[in-house]
Amino acid sequence: MSHNVTAPMVGKIVDIKVKVGDKVKEDDEIAVLEAMKMEMPIVAPAAGVVTEIKVSIGQTCETDMVLAVIE
Repeated sequence: MSHNVTAPMVGKIVDIKVKVGDKVKEDDEIAVLEAMKMEMPIVAPAAGVVTEIKVSIGQTCETDMVLAVIE
């Protein structure tokens, strides 16, 4: 079963902490989103392997946009 990692709010991706193929545990940091002059860690909703990263550093994202996929 796959799990989507989504953006909680509008912001800009300032760091990506994983790459495709990395194993992650629930609550591991996947990326860092800058919103309202604050940095917010985006964490894995479940354990698994990162199969897709759908954003790049510097990209602006919308609320609920899929940032990565974990299988």
